[in-house]
Amino acid sequence: MARAVSIRELRNSTAAVVSELEAGERLTLTVNRRPVADILPHAEDRDPWVPAAELRRIVREAPADPGLLDDLAEIRNAELDDL
Repeated sequence: MARAVSIRELRNSTAAVVSELEAGERLTLTVNRRPVADILPHAEDRDPWVPAAELRRIVREAPADPGLLDDLAEIRNAELDDL
């Protein structure tokens, strides 16, 4: 649950409030004890695509379970039987 931060606390202790955000805390800004805004730590957007060279490195270093294709085929066949 987010901690309530009054506008006065934000004004008087800006550095402390920013430190809480940097530590991952979610805050709710209040005016006269009434919530007016949520302040969230910044989250970098990640590109969902991985360069081919990086993907090859990942697969080389952490290959899939050898039985994965068998498991997937079994699931596929079970779903086809349900049709």
